[in-house]
Amino acid sequence: MREVVLWPDPRLSTPCAPVGSEDVSALVTEMFEVMYAAPGRGLAAPQIGVLKRIFVMDCGWKDGDMTPIACIDPEILWSSAETGEMTEGCLSIPDAPAPVTRPLEIRLAYTDLTGARIEQHLTGFEARCAQHEFDHLEGRVIFDRLAPDLRAALETPYLEARA
Repeated sequence: MREVVLWPDPRLSTPCAPVGSEDVSALVTEMFEVMYAAPGRGLAAPQIGVLKRIFVMDCGWKDGDMTPIACIDPEILWSSAETGEMTEGCLSIPDAPAPVTRPLEIRLAYTDLTGARIEQHLTGFEARCAQHEFDHLEGRVIFDRLAPDLRAALETPYLEARA
């Protein structure tokens, strides 16, 4: 099983390539294994060193039923004007949660493992999780969503602890 890539690994700042028609079922299976073992609620391919536009998430498994979703070549089609702030953690930036403001609702389109194109309206934690993982596909991490002074206050001790 692959290891989670840790910030500031440059792969986490690199926009990912589309998957297209490539069979990624084995990669998706491995991504779910890594995510559940971490234990996380979402994982993007660059977080295991694969620069492809794929993320997986299962927002409810820690509290109840498992509802795994694999999103291949996802797009955010719409975001609400209403936003909210929440402290987010990241498997690639352990022990350095950050307050991130995001739209409260989104419309997400993606291809699933069967090749079907899916559109979903997401709200609450599911919307936040999908946006967090989508950011990874764009080469962004939670630190990139912060004002410069707050970023420095959170990132500097994180980097010093890893040195």
